[in-house]
Amino acid sequence: MTTASTSTTGGSKARIGVQRFGTYLSGMIMPNIPALIAWGIITAFFIEVGWTPNADLATIVFPTIHYLLPILIAYTGGNIVYGIRGGVVASIGVMGAIVGSDLLVDKFNATLPEGDSGLGYVHMFIGAMIMAPLAAYTMKWLDNLWEGKIRAGFEMLVNMFSAGIWGFVLIVIGFYPIAWLVNGIMTVLGNAVNWLVETNLLPLTSIIIEPAKVFFLNNAINHGVLTPLGLQQVADDGSSILFLLEANPGPGVGLLLAFTFFGLGAARASAPGAAVIQFFGGIHEVYFPYALMKPMLILALIAGGMTGVTTNMLLSGSLAAPAAPGSIIAVTAQAVNPAAGGVPNLMVVYLSVLLSATVTFLVSWAILRASRKRDLEAMAATDDAFGAAITQTEAAKGKSSDALAGLRGGAATQADGGIEPATMTEREVRNIVFACDAGMGSSAMGASVLRNKIKKAGIEDVTVVNKAIAALDTSADLVITQNQLTDRARHVAPDAIHVSVDNFMNSPRYDEVVDLVRAQHEDGSQGGAP
Repeated sequence: MTTASTSTTGGSKARIGVQRFGTYLSGMIMPNIPALIAWGIITAFFIEVGWTPNADLATIVFPTIHYLLPILIAYTGGNIVYGIRGGVVASIGVMGAIVGSDLLVDKFNATLPEGDSGLGYVHMFIGAMIMAPLAAYTMKWLDNLWEGKIRAGFEMLVNMFSAGIWGFVLIVIGFYPIAWLVNGIMTVLGNAVNWLVETNLLPLTSIIIEPAKVFFLNNAINHGVLTPLGLQQVADDGSSILFLLEANPGPGVGLLLAFTFFGLGAARASAPGAAVIQFFGGIHEVYFPYALMKPMLILALIAGGMTGVTTNMLLSGSLAAPAAPGSIIAVTAQAVNPAAGGVPNLMVVYLSVLLSATVTFLVSWAILRASRKRDLEAMAATDDAFGAAITQTEAAKGKSSDALAGLRGGAATQADGGIEPATMTEREVRNIVFACDAGMGSSAMGASVLRNKIKKAGIEDVTVVNKAIAALDTSADLVITQNQLTDRARHVAPDAIHVSVDNFMNSPRYDEVVDLVRAQHEDGSQGGAP
């Protein structure tokens, strides 16, 4: 546990920069996932091939995905940068991009021979992601120019007209250059995806996606790249395979099952619970530490990912909308959607999940088995000798034991060490924040675990919340993050106490935090006694 900001290497700074950019992209999409889910439900029920076709209600489908969703994304992105004011001008600007893009498509289609199908409209998701920071940052810069220079009584007039005039400029910028740029980008990316599918090379994307996920770029890839492209395919074909490239829960659960049966120490003990959370809860981050502790296992994830993509590519498996979170429940809901093909499509998707999990499990088993002797020796040479002894006892016994697993948990807590006494006096802990990339999935799980521990310890007046790293502020007394994200959290909240953990689900650090808070409360009550 530390409060000091450590220097970072060039590679670390680059990684942090990429993560921060990815967080901003996913931060625009993820809060609007409920709107995508609502749109998916409307599609499933009311389109012509839906469960309960209704021509009147089906008219909601196109305006929702074409206008509402891009405007919501632009507003959210602008709000992240410059509050409501940034969100409003970003929404104005993206409206120009939507209409300008439609005009370009209409003009092109008008030149085609009669009978040709022509191009479909471009849904301006990428345009919203471009316009949001552009609009919000420029509005913020303009406001800074005349801050403190407005005569008393004219503040509202200047604020309203400056945003309105700049919104007018932005809507024109959106109508011409942004619309032209995004249409071109979508054409290039769409052609690239079609080429990968036609040449049967789409599985190679797993070589990029799976390692990037492990380094906490999963939200950036899924919501920043694959979701906009997938939704464009949905507009043309009704569903998209792209929604399954990152969200497939098969590789993650295959890795965790391999640790469940063939892992060692605390990793083996915690893997079953992590598998349930990852597969049914959709929090993929829980398996990242298992891969990072033995990077060779990333090869197993790549193999499983490629297997799943190949299965869906050959058998036309797809989803009607993004599966968020990446739970088998969310995947099922979007795979069984009539727009994606209904029950037959669901069976294909299930097969892809099963095969990807199986391949990942088998490759992980081979890697873990090959290094088992070396891993046991390494454990025996460290402070986890007790945990190694428990593992060897189980190996000799030929089966696992709940009692031994409980002992292993105690050994892990002792081996992890305590908090240095100096840390206990640095800052009184009243507000504990779990921070992750998006502030929704894994951090919410960790906050729930620690909140229960603090409650059982009888400690009051301490709040435990979860946030995105970008949303951290000076109110955080103690910030808990996964190891790969701690440097970013320190940069945003340098004055807080920072705790790094391998796994949000079950870390011995939580007991240290409880001990720290309890000790501070006891010292405070004794100091206040007469």
